Amino acid sequence: MRIHTGERPYTCDVCGYLCKHSGQLKTHMRIHTGERPFKCEVCGYLCKQSSHLKTHMRIHTGERLYKCDVCGYLCKHSGQLKTHMRIHTGERPFKCEVCGYLCKQSCHLKTHMRKHTGERKYKCEVCSYACNQKCNLKTHMMIHTGGRQYKCEVCGYLYKQRGNLKTHMRIHTEERPFKCEECDFAFKRSSSLKTHMTIHTGKRPHKCGLCGYACNRSQTLKTHMRIHT
Repeated sequence: MRIHTGERPYTCDVCGYLCKHSGQLKTHMRIHTGERPFKCEVCGYLCKQSSHLKTHMRIHTGERLYKCDVCGYLCKHSGQLKTHMRIHTGERPFKCEVCGYLCKQSCHLKTHMRKHTGERKYKCEVCSYACNQKCNLKTHMMIHTGGRQYKCEVCGYLYKQRGNLKTHMRIHTEERPFKCEECDFAFKRSSSLKTHMTIHTGKRPHKCGLCGYACNRSQTLKTHMRIHT
């Protein structure tokens, strides 16, 4: 009946939290005591609630119970599915009170807010470089380590960034995802398509500062400059 009456007879002596059942109070008290009675037998992870352990176990089992009805995406948590659905609905419930920026996840808003606060929580231990995103620090650290962690499984070539490896793989696969809408040409890089399009548009963005000569390729301009030197 407490569902209907709203009665909450159990009170936390520490913070005054009210609840309907003694079991809820027992679980709540673990916030204050730090007790984590539920343990993962695989990795030793400890948690406060059996439901949390059940969810955690999906990391080990690979079980993905939640499915997107639109695209078939599978995930382990209902929260993940809720976030994923925003891809289809376009919902952006998190708003920046400073500039009005909208985003799909609270963590994205938190990262965005650092642009306004100037906070740079990720700091390089080698030099004074600091940034507001972990991925940026990871990329920066490669300057010091020389790290090329992304390896081509075909030829063994190493890259510092995953995107560069993805582009490199097109050498082996012959994939040409960037297609010209004016003719049948297709390219491995977006930059190559951009250059190609100047043939159709007639644009000559590369100009000589000495004589006014213009061309559609930076390399062509470089060759031209030898006339002046």
